[in-house]
Amino acid sequence: MTTSAAHAWKEVAWLTLLGTAGCLGLSLSLNYLLLFSEGLTPFARSMITAAILPLAIGLPLFLVIGWKQIELRRYRQELNRSATYDRLTGCLNGPVFTSLVERRASRPAQTGPRSGAFLVIHPEHLRSLNLRFGLEWGDEALRLIASTIQSSVRKEDLVGRIGTSMFGVFLPGATEQDAKEIGERIRARVAEVYFAPKGAEAVLAISVGGVVFEHELAFEDMFRSAEERLSQSRDGLELSHIGDDRS
Repeated sequence: MTTSAAHAWKEVAWLTLLGTAGCLGLSLSLNYLLLFSEGLTPFARSMITAAILPLAIGLPLFLVIGWKQIELRRYRQELNRSATYDRLTGCLNGPVFTSLVERRASRPAQTGPRSGAFLVIHPEHLRSLNLRFGLEWGDEALRLIASTIQSSVRKEDLVGRIGTSMFGVFLPGATEQDAKEIGERIRARVAEVYFAPKGAEAVLAISVGGVVFEHELAFEDMFRSAEERLSQSRDGLELSHIGDDRS
């Protein structure tokens, strides 16, 4: 690490020295050439020098600085995206998804409903796909399933990858009927996805478990209730309902 930093600073030092020497050489050469131009007055020589030097030095310098700023902005965007989204599926990654769900589920009542639904989605037969066709085809199956989930939910819903082969969907303000419709739509569309690893067509299937709540609910409670239903779904959709039984 120290060696790398020292090498980088050495390159910066050389660039600074060479750049300064080049600018100085250009300035001296230009003034030397103009000095022997009998057709120019001293004022004209100074104006030419004042105009040419900024153009010859400043233009490429600021062009390079501007280009580096564009690259730096792109790198920052990529870094922010990699810290927010799962690289394989494009869904929110686990920590970000959990944080956003907790924030949306516990926001003050005057800003919107605290009720909603939480779905846990698990691809079926993923292990057998990995064994038969290889891990790259298992990853492709996950990408297709994630894309289908994202295209099947509402604009305000959140989709995250919360495990190696598990997705979470938060449906703010959704009723039990809304959750059923969205869950069944996801299942139906996943089953319709064309998936043919190595030319052998295979059917994608998912199990969906979920919980519908009517008041503020911690993420851990949502996940636990939804996962319990998931274990009972078996290629289907199972929902539990937590009503507002507070006094």
